[in-house]
Amino acid sequence: MSKHEKSEIGLLAPEIMRPAVLAAFRKLDPRSLARNPVIFATGLVALVTTVLALAKWGQPGTFLSLQIALWLWATVLFANFAEAVAEGRGKARADAFRATRSSAKAKALLDPARRDLFEMKDIDTIEPGELILVEAGDIVPTDGEIIEGVASVDESAITGNPRR
Repeated sequence: MSKHEKSEIGLLAPEIMRPAVLAAFRKLDPRSLARNPVIFATGLVALVTTVLALAKWGQPGTFLSLQIALWLWATVLFANFAEAVAEGRGKARADAFRATRSSAKAKALLDPARRDLFEMKDIDTIEPGELILVEAGDIVPTDGEIIEGVASVDESAITGNPRR
């Protein structure tokens, strides 16, 4: 278990939802829809259905055609919204990870033979080849190579899948 506070991004966090709603409508641009062939085809069918329903306005079956068009548009908008929420959560997670990284410190060993002699250093000042000590519960401050011991690393800060 980590000693550090976890900043979980809520599923319905307003700072993610508001921009996602706007992005869902911005993603109706055909150039944006074309990146996902299934949603592009659904949007195209929604457009054709809408045009055909409006062309036969007042005739029998108009209400059913409009209802189908609305369901298709709702499907496209929801898919765009879900994609925008996923992008927003990923961006928020990356920002949180960068903030953690910028404030991280490492235990730089003063004497490689003794684990009890170390100094706390900002990770920006760690030089390649310098030995650092990472103990249970510590954040791994930088990329490196395990030269002694074994490790099990919790990657949930990067992957977003917390251990349960």
